[in-house]
Amino acid sequence: MHMADALISPVVGGVMWAATAGVAAYSIKKIQNDLDEKKIPLMGVMGAFIFATQMINFSIPGTGSSGHLGGGLILSALLGPYEGFLTMASILTIQALFFADGGLLALGCNVFNLGFFSCFIAYPLIYKRIIQKGYSTQRIFGAAMLAAIIGLQLGAFGVVLETLFSGKTELPFGPFVALMQPIHLAIGVVEGLVTSAIVAFVWKARPEIIEKASFGVAIGNISIKKVVTGLAIIAIITGGVFSWFASVNSDGLEWSMFKTAGIEELEAPDGIHQTMSAIQSETAFLPDYGFKAPENEQEQGAVEREESWPAVSAGTSVAGLVGGAMTLAMAALAGMIIRLVKRRKKRLAA
Repeated sequence: MHMADALISPVVGGVMWAATAGVAAYSIKKIQNDLDEKKIPLMGVMGAFIFATQMINFSIPGTGSSGHLGGGLILSALLGPYEGFLTMASILTIQALFFADGGLLALGCNVFNLGFFSCFIAYPLIYKRIIQKGYSTQRIFGAAMLAAIIGLQLGAFGVVLETLFSGKTELPFGPFVALMQPIHLAIGVVEGLVTSAIVAFVWKARPEIIEKASFGVAIGNISIKKVVTGLAIIAIITGGVFSWFASVNSDGLEWSMFKTAGIEELEAPDGIHQTMSAIQSETAFLPDYGFKAPENEQEQGAVEREESWPAVSAGTSVAGLVGGAMTLAMAALAGMIIRLVKRRKKRLAA
């Protein structure tokens, strides 16, 4: 559900950038005075895990479409909504800048659609209300399933509204929403299954992580080494190997666009769209999660990748591992910055 720049106007892109920056600033403010330093490595490992899982598109039977995990609900369930949103923003920023996955102008839209709705609506209003009655495998499954579906439905509807407000007449509201919502319902079911499995794993290994995240309190002195190690191993295997098995079918957004307008991509207009595209071309050193190919070989390489499955590729493995490492490093850097700001405020107050 990563939107390309061509889907939105500069005005909509700017507004969503501002909205996302506002939510990020609010999240930083909420956690900087009560930073749980034990969450920093957990933020990094969870970010690496979500980065890797988003590389893997799974086929939706009977549709010719595919989908990938959003991950916002997993992040908020394990970290809390504020830390979860900031981690999601880090993931999507790295994907856009260095892997050309999602547009730079559309980055605010993508963070809002994949992060805000899951972390600040689906998690507190649905997931927590079910879980607050008591933890069990059945409650975790029900809460994760319902919240994942609602979060993705809201995110998909956000995409439709953003294209509507951008004046994209190629994607009329009625037909577009009639395709986007059902296909993301199916994707939401898979996300619910994966989310419940991950949360149940962490709950059984260290229930305090889940329970304290739901109350927004520090993890404390409990050891999270087992959880961090397990998630790190899963992230490495997923990004390095499982990413070869991503579906070659169009994702839910591209599928909906093709069914609506007969094309999977809109042509980006001149101006700021082209400027952003040029910037992204310079910063993306592993575009489309693979090594850069000479221009005369790019089209041929794309055809070969579509014809082969699984797509065993050293470039894909490197992208998965490098992206995970970058996400881990960004989470650590964010934690260090917040810690320094916190210490500076204490010195000034003293």
